[in-house]
Amino acid sequence: MKFILTNALIERCDKESEEVISKEEISFLSTSLNHFKQNRNEFLYIESPAFESVNIDAISLELDDVFETYMILLGLKVQKKYLNTIKTFLDENLFGEELKNYSAAFSNEDGLWELNIPINYMDGFKEEMSIEEALDLSVNFIHSLMQIIKQQQ
Repeated sequence: MKFILTNALIERCDKESEEVISKEEISFLSTSLNHFKQNRNEFLYIESPAFESVNIDAISLELDDVFETYMILLGLKVQKKYLNTIKTFLDENLFGEELKNYSAAFSNEDGLWELNIPINYMDGFKEEMSIEEALDLSVNFIHSLMQIIKQQQ
């Protein structure tokens, strides 16, 4: 499924200060994912109404400096009781022999799951993909998780 990011807020930000480096147009998403290897101090922050259909509040994308993996960080609006479903899904759907450096923590303050997921271990990942392709891959990954959660409701 292709997600159309209409009315998206797209910001390139500094990792240390979290200050906005620049606001970007949708065309920036055609940039190679490799942009984050060349600009290790940056992360991309995106808000879009398109994310609402999969219960995502916003997405950040960056290169993890320690594990050298591309990470998607997002808030997932589902109840705390889905801990086992989320962890089982991540364990069963992230591929590779390496340590799968994901994290899933529930924020009582925000009432949502804070997920940090390595894109590198998602089925279909390619190092040479664009940022838009990486976002599509990630949002579809979360869409699959949400399908399982909806079946349990």
